[in-house]
Amino acid sequence: MKTRNETKQRMGMTTKEKNIKNLIVGVFALCLMSVSSFAAGTLTPLNSGLKPVEIESHHVKLTINNGFAITEVTQRFFNQNPSIVEAVYSFPLPVSASLSEVVIHIGERVINGEVVGKNEAKKVYSEEKKNGNNVGMAEKNKYKNFTFTIANIKPKESLIIKFVYYQPLKLNGDIGRYAYPLEEGHTDELAKNFWERNDKVASNITVDINLKSGWPLSSIRVPGVIPLKEEKKLDSGEYKASYELSTSLNKDFVLYYRLKADMPGRLEVIPYRKPGSKEGTFMMIVTPGLDLKPIKNGADYVFILDVSGSMRGEKIRTLCDGISRVLGKMKAEDRFKIVTFESSACNLTRGWINASSKNVNRWIEKVKKIKTGGSTNLYAGMSEGLSDLDADRTTSLVLVTDAVTNTGVVKPRKFYKMLKKYDIRVFGLIIGNSGNWPLMRLICDVSGGFYAGVSNSDDIIGQVMLAKQKITHESLHNAEIKIRGIKTYDLTGATLKKIYCGQQFVVFGRYSGEGKAKITLEASLSGVDKVYSKTVEFPQTDILNPELERLWAIERIKMFEDLENIGMMPLTETQSAIKDLGIRCQLVTDETSMIILDDETFKKHGIMRKNKARLSAEHKAQSKRLNKNRRFQNYVAQGSSAKQDTKRKRNKKMFKGNIPNLSGGGAIDPFTAFLMIVGSFGLFVLNRKRK
Repeated sequence: MKTRNETKQRMGMTTKEKNIKNLIVGVFALCLMSVSSFAAGTLTPLNSGLKPVEIESHHVKLTINNGFAITEVTQRFFNQNPSIVEAVYSFPLPVSASLSEVVIHIGERVINGEVVGKNEAKKVYSEEKKNGNNVGMAEKNKYKNFTFTIANIKPKESLIIKFVYYQPLKLNGDIGRYAYPLEEGHTDELAKNFWERNDKVASNITVDINLKSGWPLSSIRVPGVIPLKEEKKLDSGEYKASYELSTSLNKDFVLYYRLKADMPGRLEVIPYRKPGSKEGTFMMIVTPGLDLKPIKNGADYVFILDVSGSMRGEKIRTLCDGISRVLGKMKAEDRFKIVTFESSACNLTRGWINASSKNVNRWIEKVKKIKTGGSTNLYAGMSEGLSDLDADRTTSLVLVTDAVTNTGVVKPRKFYKMLKKYDIRVFGLIIGNSGNWPLMRLICDVSGGFYAGVSNSDDIIGQVMLAKQKITHESLHNAEIKIRGIKTYDLTGATLKKIYCGQQFVVFGRYSGEGKAKITLEASLSGVDKVYSKTVEFPQTDILNPELERLWAIERIKMFEDLENIGMMPLTETQSAIKDLGIRCQLVTDETSMIILDDETFKKHGIMRKNKARLSAEHKAQSKRLNKNRRFQNYVAQGSSAKQDTKRKRNKKMFKGNIPNLSGGGAIDPFTAFLMIVGSFGLFVLNRKRK
């Protein structure tokens, strides 16, 4: 990111809000510097005498259509060795991603992927590799990455691999964010000591974007990159562009898109149901338009910071500088507590410290002396941070870590039991693309908090402003979605402990029958029960979004993982359920893998072409959607006839208010406000990280 000097401008907010905003700015800035720079790429065993398989080209085609994204990656590889090799390509696992398709072109030969049980995939791969045939396999390495393995690449032979994944996208306020992850964290030292990584691309990396929103757009931003060409139809919710990146797969690509101001709160239901099917799948997107008031009382802040061995050197110096600047922004009525952890935890402040000028200055000097070392005992850090809480004060806990526990208590259910005892919101900042998302999700969900990933390619303001709204405003408590009038089942995300200002949430589910259903959001606000409702129609047939079945399945899998992690579902049942869903909906999971063969070899091994049939339906739907932009405004869309449009206009809205603007309704654009708010400190952190 290039630095620019701009004058700080006064924004329309209270002194209290300014101080809290500055506090969060500093926390996000100090955690940005510790994102690792290990990148995606081809892997070669260390000291093997082989050259890494060369990446000749890398092209990304991104399609964002309302509530979800389709990412298609095409790469050309070249075996520069004088012998036959086995190529391994590693790619950071995007959160909630569903790997749907892998196609490999080797000369005139094309092989495709089908998802089977993990053991069956390994058996077939080993047999075909032994026989000297071209075969591929895609696997999921827990929460860390996808790996693609291709056997028997001949000397000086080129091949093309294409893989496609789907993922749901949520708006925060009026801002949407998509990240194409390439950076990895130093979370797997054993793998690092075995593999040599090649992240260089012979030619530049290209990204083509086709964004369609059912709502008008006001602006688009890709930090640090200027488009080669772009086509904007923002009033129609459309944006197309082509970008060219550097030749290294070591930096994330981040896209922000912002809706026009004063968009209404809404309920959007996107269905999929094949003709003649007894059941359908739906994605329900709830974007509350609520007037959640700012919290004006004094607050306590607990900072739990990972200072394990990976933070040594320049990283810890920058972290200490960041904390010092955060402390300097606090007001006297606030209190803070600083806890660091590595092999064990240390309560630096030994209790609560009033943020007087004298105390702040004294702790700035102490913070600068923090040292690194040891492994990662996250449980010890959390336990220490949760001690001595004051029930009469609002407390927010900011956790900065990659959540990869490797010493002390490591079982997720222990974290769950610990957090169930406290009424505190945990705001997790997870570092790097290989962080332990399932554990961070559990920690934040049980506390009613939220978590966010941090990338070097982010505009800090994109996270800062959203975090500021959530921490400083009221929230809905004990929120629950209820559906009456039609049979629905196998829901995900229908119950939330809290809904924060600007938070959009997504519910997936299955349904049978057809017709009208009343959808109700029930919650509590400041002790008062609130009910928001809307009547929609579930269709007998709708074939435009077959990808929803995979997205529903991946959310169900996350739910099963969480239930097993907290001890409410036996491991054997979890594994069986995940395997069944993976094969049924053709998902690469911890219990399934994708075996990549030609048609003849699939027949030889008796593997049914379930993914081939599923992809055929998805490709047809994607072609239809290219020229059809559907808006889901407070009703289930079933086309765009005049009759339906008339019905939509007279339909009662679920929410009376508009969704919050990221900037709080002011005239300053949030992306420009980054430089006004963060100033030289945020830029200092980013520049030091990238040197």
